[in-house]
Amino acid sequence: MLTLHNLRKAFGSVVAVDGLSLAIPRGEVFGLLGPNGAGKSTTINMAVGLVAPDSGTVTLEGGHNPAQPLARRMIGVCPQSLAIYEELTGAENLRFFGSMYGLAGPQLESRVIELLRLVGLSDRASDRARTYSGGMKRRLNLAAAIVHDPPLVMLDEPTVGVDPQSRNALYDIVRGMRASGRTVLYTTHYMEEAERLCDRVGIIDRGKLLALDTVDRLIAAHGGTSVVIVQREGTDGVPNEERIPTADPVAIVSRELAATGSRAPARGLRIERPDLEAVFLNLTGRTLRD
Repeated sequence: MLTLHNLRKAFGSVVAVDGLSLAIPRGEVFGLLGPNGAGKSTTINMAVGLVAPDSGTVTLEGGHNPAQPLARRMIGVCPQSLAIYEELTGAENLRFFGSMYGLAGPQLESRVIELLRLVGLSDRASDRARTYSGGMKRRLNLAAAIVHDPPLVMLDEPTVGVDPQSRNALYDIVRGMRASGRTVLYTTHYMEEAERLCDRVGIIDRGKLLALDTVDRLIAAHGGTSVVIVQREGTDGVPNEERIPTADPVAIVSRELAATGSRAPARGLRIERPDLEAVFLNLTGRTLRD
């Protein structure tokens, strides 16, 4: 559905994307993760044809170039910065965006009603968007992105600043997109979102693709070892913890449960397993990014 080949883009002396290549098949939810300034938004802007790469190519299914206006009908974009008109109602926003894609008459009205129901805004359809909560605006933003029923949807940090109910509603919508055969490119800073939603994840930093695979394989390759945390009672009566890195945490737990002798017995045991956040930090480092 989307192929990026050796993309490069610089802004003056700053290289935002540096030789990025990836291919996303139809029906996949693909997560693109990276620290601030890693090149995620520039990659999306090139993928939708808003920014021309200095070199490399972007190709949509069927060999289309997203810089061509007709090809953009294949793409729905939900930007991180809200792209809705706050003085219009929810329904008016969707009618406007639908009309930009050639929808009209009963077809447009049917689509507006369908999407308002999908994003849980049917009862607020006639209210101006400026009266909506942050989560409601995010849901309307997503509805506007898919009003023309595109096969490829790009979601750039779609859950920033939303409440748990709106976040989970957005998750359900993304799962529904995958079930209907749509392809989703999903950028996020929330690792648990990528673990829950994405079939594969690519991690980029400084414009380069550092790793790409399923979440389980990324964790196995880059997550590091598990840690068994053993809680013991100290000599002064104050509990202390011993952290034991291990590739076989079950064996360590079994050993501790069966231990006898002079060591203080374990009062508590827990296992910290590597996750996608560990992969992210191991690959991109722990230095703060602005």
